[in-house]
Amino acid sequence: MSYKMNYSPLLPAHTPPPPRPCHKVCDVAYSPGMKGQTLLAETDGAVLCGSGPPDDGVPPLKADQWPDGAEETSGMERLLRKCQIRNQLVRECLAECLGVYVLILFGCGSAAQVTTSQEKNGQYLSINLGFALGVTFGVFVSRGVSGAHLNPAVSLSLCALGRHPWVKLPFYVFFQVLGAFLAASTVGVQYYDAIRAYGGGELTVTGPTATAGIFSTYPAAYLSVWGGVVDQVIGTAALLMCVLALGDQRNSPIPDGLQPVLVGAAVLVIGVSMGSNSGYALNPARDLGPRLFTYIAGWGVDVFKAGGGWWWVPIVAPCVGALLGTLIYMLMVEVHHPSLSELQTSCQEATEKAGVELEGVEPDCVKPSTKM
Repeated sequence: MSYKMNYSPLLPAHTPPPPRPCHKVCDVAYSPGMKGQTLLAETDGAVLCGSGPPDDGVPPLKADQWPDGAEETSGMERLLRKCQIRNQLVRECLAECLGVYVLILFGCGSAAQVTTSQEKNGQYLSINLGFALGVTFGVFVSRGVSGAHLNPAVSLSLCALGRHPWVKLPFYVFFQVLGAFLAASTVGVQYYDAIRAYGGGELTVTGPTATAGIFSTYPAAYLSVWGGVVDQVIGTAALLMCVLALGDQRNSPIPDGLQPVLVGAAVLVIGVSMGSNSGYALNPARDLGPRLFTYIAGWGVDVFKAGGGWWWVPIVAPCVGALLGTLIYMLMVEVHHPSLSELQTSCQEATEKAGVELEGVEPDCVKPSTKM
């Protein structure tokens, strides 16, 4: 999976804008291995957009000569520049944390609204849409920095493919779980009164007024543990096949900005088709982080005992399913793509063949006139 995004300042050619501080804009290139990545860079000093090189003979603008707010903006930029983190791994981990935070904030937030309102303010489809759009915006938040894995199972699969360094895997997983934990904490604070009112002042894991399911997944009453394992393996394998297909530019290239939307659509269709058994976790961080929050926040140890010790299934089974889905897509589709050298050779042969066929063909657009 690879894509490129090019940014350039949009300045009118006929009328240059007034001088103002800005940033240099650089090309951003992303590859699954995150090699050669360049982000928006700032200049050491202010660069004047639409102006030529600085003239030493021209005195600098005084504070009262700057446009309104420019002085404050410059000061804020200097403050933010002091907070800038230059370590690439730390930046990637923070982006993953924030991306998962957005995912769980919208996903678990929709589940809290539907549950505590007793489906008066939404239904099951609302939860599906919440998680699907949460994935979409989580990808938009983090993809330019970390690649937007947002899922330890996805990170594991990319490592297995050699598209992500193994040494980064534990750091990615930790910050993905951290982001999910923080988002669940936010939803818990936001819906604290509603959860208490719905549960009659009790925080329960099972029963008619259970609220632990707002945050993490639990199996249906009829589902066995091993049936749940199969459910999660199939669902996560389907997710990875869709994700790899969307990122395979040699299969069916799609516009770069459309990829996060279609990833969210893949999560949506999995939810509406495979969600009734156990809530389609598909993501170890999505389940473990909120489960740890419920354990600490008052639901207690029952969050690990419920469902016959269900808690490990959404952690292990998605990893197995992700590797299986990756293997299926690679063996059945991607490995059979022609190499670049083969494509170049075939194009050259086609060009030479077309040239040979055109030799000796006279244009018939001008016909000789016949005199009477």
